[in-house]
Amino acid sequence: MITSDDLRGELRDLHRKAEPEVLAPLVMQAKTGPDERALILSKAQRLLVDLRAGQSKGWVNQFLQEYRLGTEEGTALLSLAEAFLRVPDAYTSDRLISDKMGGADWGAHAGASANKMVNSATWGLVLGKAVVGASPEANVLRRLVARSGEPFVRRAVSQAMKLMGEVFVMGRNIEEAIGRMNKRENRGFVASFDMLGEAARTMDDAYRYFESYRHAADVAGAAGNGHSISVKLSALHPRYEPARAGICIPIISEMVLDLALRCRESGVALTVDAEESERLMISLDIIRDVARHPSLEGWDGFGMAIQAYSKRGLAVVKWADALGAETGSKINTRLVKGAYWDTEIKHTQEMGLSDFPLFTRKIATDVSYLACAREMIRSRHLVPAFATHNALTIATLLHWTSEAGLPKDGYEFQRLHGMGEGLYERMARDEGYRVRTYAPVGGHADLLAYLVRRLLENGANTSFVHQFTSSDVNEDELLADPVDKVEAVGGTRHPGIALPQDLFMPERKNSIGLDLEDRENLQGLAERLRKPVTVALRGEKDVDECIDTCHRAFRDWSMTSIDKRAACLEKFADLMEERREELMAVLVQEANKNIPDALGDVREAVDFCRYYAAQAREKLKPIELPGPTGEQNILRMEGRGVWACIAPWNFPLAIFVGQVAAALVTGNTVVAKPAPQTPQIAALAVRLAREAGVPRGALQLAVGGAETGAALTYDRRIAGIAFTGSNATSKVIARSLVAEDDRPLIPLIAETGGINTMIVDSTALTEQVVRDVIISGFQSAGQRCSAMRLLLIQEEVYDRTIEMLKGAMDALVIGDPHEPDTDIGPVIDEPSYYKLNAYREAWHKNVIHSCAVPGKDKGLFVPPTLIHLDSMDDLDKEWFGPIIHVATWKGGELDRTVDRVNAKGYGLTMGIHSRILRAADQVEKRAEVGNLYINRSMIGAIVGSQPFGGEGLSGTGPKAGGPHYLYRFCAERTTSTDMTSAGGNATLLSMGDGI
Repeated sequence: MITSDDLRGELRDLHRKAEPEVLAPLVMQAKTGPDERALILSKAQRLLVDLRAGQSKGWVNQFLQEYRLGTEEGTALLSLAEAFLRVPDAYTSDRLISDKMGGADWGAHAGASANKMVNSATWGLVLGKAVVGASPEANVLRRLVARSGEPFVRRAVSQAMKLMGEVFVMGRNIEEAIGRMNKRENRGFVASFDMLGEAARTMDDAYRYFESYRHAADVAGAAGNGHSISVKLSALHPRYEPARAGICIPIISEMVLDLALRCRESGVALTVDAEESERLMISLDIIRDVARHPSLEGWDGFGMAIQAYSKRGLAVVKWADALGAETGSKINTRLVKGAYWDTEIKHTQEMGLSDFPLFTRKIATDVSYLACAREMIRSRHLVPAFATHNALTIATLLHWTSEAGLPKDGYEFQRLHGMGEGLYERMARDEGYRVRTYAPVGGHADLLAYLVRRLLENGANTSFVHQFTSSDVNEDELLADPVDKVEAVGGTRHPGIALPQDLFMPERKNSIGLDLEDRENLQGLAERLRKPVTVALRGEKDVDECIDTCHRAFRDWSMTSIDKRAACLEKFADLMEERREELMAVLVQEANKNIPDALGDVREAVDFCRYYAAQAREKLKPIELPGPTGEQNILRMEGRGVWACIAPWNFPLAIFVGQVAAALVTGNTVVAKPAPQTPQIAALAVRLAREAGVPRGALQLAVGGAETGAALTYDRRIAGIAFTGSNATSKVIARSLVAEDDRPLIPLIAETGGINTMIVDSTALTEQVVRDVIISGFQSAGQRCSAMRLLLIQEEVYDRTIEMLKGAMDALVIGDPHEPDTDIGPVIDEPSYYKLNAYREAWHKNVIHSCAVPGKDKGLFVPPTLIHLDSMDDLDKEWFGPIIHVATWKGGELDRTVDRVNAKGYGLTMGIHSRILRAADQVEKRAEVGNLYINRSMIGAIVGSQPFGGEGLSGTGPKAGGPHYLYRFCAERTTSTDMTSAGGNATLLSMGDGI
C-alpha cells in the first residue's frame, strides 16, 4: 500500500513545475464527452435560473450588484468597510469617510436599481458625499448637520458597515451564529463555523483563538444539527512558518488533537482550513500526526481543505486518500479554489523562485478543480465537500456523482455565507443534497478585513460570481468549458504574469532565490553553511601602492568598450550565483547574518551587477546633440580616474559590490576598502570579479580601519569617493576633500543612516502594523541603514498596538545565525554590543518591553527593545541596533508630526500606515526623505525598483540601484566639430534643391 509519506516527494516536485506540464494530466481527467457536456449544460442552465431568482431577492444582493467590485464606487465601499469599524476616534473616522466617499460618483447610481432600498441607500451615499465633499452644497448641509447636533453621516456609515458585516458574518459569537442558523432563512443548510482570527500575531492571540474553537465545539455539539468547526492553523501559533516548524508543529499538533477529541466527544466534525502554499507541507505534517493518533481511531469526523489553484492540488487529494487508508477512517475533504492568489504571485516574484506554486490562469484553476473533484469522487477513503459558487462546476459534479453512483449523503456542497443566494436553496430544501455554509464567527471590526479579501477573491473580474452579475457576459460565455479554454491556450502560463527570473526583462535577469520555505531545502542548506570557509587576504598592497596600481591601469580600462565592461559585470553576477553558498557561508560566519539575510545580500549584489551593466549599455553610449547644420556635437560619458569605494559591514557584499560595479562599468578603476569587521567577504568578491575579467590593476583591495580610510580619502590622486557608513565619518571625508586649497574638486557619493520613522494612524490594521514594525526595526538585529528607529502611533490605538507588538516580540527566535529558525543573531562586534547595552541601561526606566537573549558566552546578543519617549523630540541621533523608540501623536496633527520628523535633519526612510489615501498623499508631499514606504515594511529596497538613498544628514545621492547613479561616476565631455571647415556644408549640399 502506498502511504501518505511515500507521496511527499511528488508533492515537493510539483511545487515549482512548469504550468503546461502540470496541467496536461489534469486536462485529461477533467474532460467530458459531447453527450456528457449536453447533460451538464442542461443542469447548469437550470441552476442559473435559480441563481438569478435568488439574486433578485433581497436589497443587499441588489445593492452589491449595483456597486460591483471593479467600479470606483464598489472599491470605495469595500475599502471603507475594511477599516471603518476599527477606527476609535471621530476625527479619523470622518477623514476615512471623506477619503472613500468624496471622490466616487454615487449620483450615477441614483434611481438605477429596481429595488427601493437600494435607491434609498444610494441617495444616502449622495447626501454623504455632499456633506464630506467640497461641493457648494456641502456648506449648507454642514450647517444643517451642526444644527442637528448629531454627526449623522458618521452614524449612518457605521450602521451601514455593521449591516454589511451581518450579511457576511454569521454571528459575533458562536451562540449568536447557532441561533441565526436556526432561522428560516437557513432552513435546509448546516454550517461549518470558523472562529476567526485569520492569523495569530502573539501566543496570547493563539490561546484566545484556541479557546474560542473549543467553546464553539461544545456549543455546536449541543445544538445537534450536524454543524462542524473549521480551524486555521495560523490562528494557533504566531510563528506558523516552515523555518520554525520545529517550534510550532508540536504545539499546533497538540492543540488540533485536543480540538479533535473535543469535537469527537461533542459529535462535531473538524476541518483544518487551507493556508498559503508555503505552509502546505507543514500543514500536512500536522494533519497526518493528528489523524494517526490512536485516540482518534475509528472517527470519521476529521478533515482538511484542499486548494485547487495549487499545482499540488490533485497530489494532495491522493495524499489524503492514502492517509485515510492508513488510518482506516474517512477523511472529510473540502475542495476550494483558493484564497491567496495575488499574494502568492507577488511573493514568488519577490523571492526569485523558479516558478509559481499555483496556476496563473483562472481557467487552469477551474480545470484543476474538476480534476481534483473527479479524483475525490473515485476515492475510497474521502468524504468530498465541494465548495463552489460556479453553476457549471456544480452541474458537472452532480453529473459525475450520479454516474459514479455516489449517494447524496456520501458528499456535500459548500457555500460561503452571504454569497450565492438562490444557487443551493432548491438542492438543499427540495432535492435532498447536503449543503453546508462556511460561516465566519466573530466581531465585525475584526472580520471585515477578512470579508474584503473574500469579496476581492470571489469578485475578481474572471470569477463566476463577477461574470454572473455583469451584463457584459452572456450565458454561452458564462458556461463555456474551461477544458476547451485551457486547450486553446496550450495550458501555458498567463503572458501578463512574468516568471520571477523574467521580472525585469528585457533589461536584465532577476537574481535567483532559494526556496527557504521548503523545510528540507532549508535544513540541508543550513548544514552546508556550517562548514567554515577561510578566505586568505593574501597581504594586499598598502593604500599608496593600490592607488598607484589603479592609476596606471586607468587608461587601458577606461578605453575598454562599454559592452566589454558590462559583460564583465554580468559574468561577475553569474559567478556569484554559482558560488552563492560559499558567499553565504562567509556572510553568516563573518557578519553574523542569518540565512535569509545572507541570501538577500548575495541576491542584491547580483542585481546591482546586472542592473548597472544594463544601464551602462543604455545610457553611457555617446549622444549626438542638436545644432546648426554643418556642426557636429557629441556628448560622451567617460571615467574620471581612480575611485575610492568604502563599504560598511552591515551589507558587506551587496553595498561593496554595488559601489565597485558602478565605478568599474563607467570606466573608472577602483580601490575598494571594506569595513575592518568584514574583509573576507570583500576579498572573495574581488577574486570573483577578477575571474570575471576585471583586470587586477583596475580593482585593488585595501584592508584596514580608520587609518586606511583616511589615507585613501586624503590622497590627491583619488578622483571620486563612494561611501556608505556613519554620518560622522561622512563629514570627516567631506572635510578631507577641501583640506587643501589646490586639491581638485571631486564627487562624494555618501549614504548614511537616519532616524527612520514609521507613522501609524488609527485606520491601520494592527496585525499588519505589528508585522511590519518587527521586520523594519528588528530584522538584521536592527543593523540596516533603513531600519526603523522611531515608531509614532496615533494615541487612540497606542495601547492595542503596543500590547500586540510585545507579544510578537516574544515570539522572535534569537540565537545562532547558522540555525534555520533564527530571526535575529548577534550584533557585529563588542564596541556595538557595549554601546547599545549601555544606552538601554541609561533608558531602563522607559523600556516598554525587551526580549530575552542568550548570554554573552554564546554571542553578542542585544535584546530587541522598545523604549517609550515622552516626546518624539527626545530622539536626536541614530542608534544602530535592535532598539525602537515609541511615541504618540494626535489625530489631526499629521502635517505637524511629519514636520517634526523633518526637523531632525535626517532624510533616509519613512513609513506611513493608513487606509486614508489622502493621508498617504499628505506624507508623500511633506516628507523630506529619500524613500517613503506606504502600508509595508521600511526595509528591503529592490535594485531598479526602489532606488535607495537619502538627503540631509542621511546622504548626498544619487540613489544606489537607480537610473541616475552611474552618471555621478562619470565625467561629461562634449566635442564640437565644424564640418564646413573642410570646404562646404556637406549636409546642405547633399539636399540638392538648397541651391
